[in-house]
Amino acid sequence: MEAEESQTKEGKEDRVGEEEEEIRLWSWGAGSEGQLATGTLEDQSAPQALRSISLVHPISQMACGGAHAIALTSNGRVFTWGRGARGQLGHGDLANHLKPKIVDFLESFVICFISAGWNHTGFVTDTGRLFMCGDGSFGQLGNGDNQSRSLPQEVLFFLSKHVVQVTCGMRHSLALVTTEACDSSIYGYGSARHGQIGTQLSERRRFINIPEVILGFEDSRIVNLCANGDHSAALSANGKLYTWGRGFSGCSDYHQPQVFPSSLRFSQIALGWNHALLVSDGQVYMLGRMLTLVQQTSGRQNSPDISAFHEALAASAPLLQRITSLDDESVIGIAAGSEHSAMVTDKGKIMTWGWGEHGQLGLGNTDDQSTPQTLEIGFKGTGSYGLLRVYCGSGFTFVAKHG
Repeated sequence: MEAEESQTKEGKEDRVGEEEEEIRLWSWGAGSEGQLATGTLEDQSAPQALRSISLVHPISQMACGGAHAIALTSNGRVFTWGRGARGQLGHGDLANHLKPKIVDFLESFVICFISAGWNHTGFVTDTGRLFMCGDGSFGQLGNGDNQSRSLPQEVLFFLSKHVVQVTCGMRHSLALVTTEACDSSIYGYGSARHGQIGTQLSERRRFINIPEVILGFEDSRIVNLCANGDHSAALSANGKLYTWGRGFSGCSDYHQPQVFPSSLRFSQIALGWNHALLVSDGQVYMLGRMLTLVQQTSGRQNSPDISAFHEALAASAPLLQRITSLDDESVIGIAAGSEHSAMVTDKGKIMTWGWGEHGQLGLGNTDDQSTPQTLEIGFKGTGSYGLLRVYCGSGFTFVAKHG
């Protein structure tokens, strides 16, 4: 009897320990290739708590691609998981990985910035070196050929330069380079079909596999880059927005950066396949339209139809529209998947909207939503909401509590 009571007491203590454990990472949405890090291949329509990686290795940044994800720890280590069919996980194989696995090749470097494209990945070191792996069929790895690589390879073009950011789109990449004088330059490489690398090529050239500098930033100091789908964007230190690549809402493609005409000063940007999210003074704005907004106006909610989307572009919404007004809260983080969006406020409110077929909105169903919906996740540690960040892959979502 005493033994049974002792075991019961120990069991209760274990459960209390689990209840007090602070969860720092959640995932939901499409999981068919292991991208949710749950150890299964199942979609999840509600947030799933992920304990192991976030407790052992505090996460400082994440990046989500077509069906793979990357976590950067506070000490510069990198973990990847999900789809690895083109070598984008950097493990030297072409296998999918259902759980986070450290990228051994990068263990001798301190990584400070990461990015995930559709099937390729970029890593920037604290000394300004750039490594890339994954699909290279459009030259998006930047090393002068169209080979895919399953181990990170340094982009030799930047050996004499200092890279501070890399961003990966569907089939293209951008790199931000700075000098000791704090001047900035942007280089593009990969697919150029819609002008997304910022260079006008002849009809016979559809891509470049060696980085080329992008002109047209009017001497602005660029501080942030973003790419997704066939879109590219940059933010300057004074809040100007530059866009190039596929046009939003049926507009023509831009082969060189264009300044977006607005009196607003933008502090953040996230790109989807057909829309962009922007933050200005704690409020969220959107360029373009998400597929689901078009579907709902035509009475279809749960069967995405890209052709229907393009047919409906003629009735596009205003070029720049405010998404929602939060009276006593400010938005501190945004993210965009292929056709869904997410944001987090300074009071810990997480909101999602857009395409929901795989549960990527985290609302417990697979419905689309044309307006932001509040997502319920039980957080601990009141007052630390400023450490929350959202990240979107093509059809999945993560929330991480940093710090």
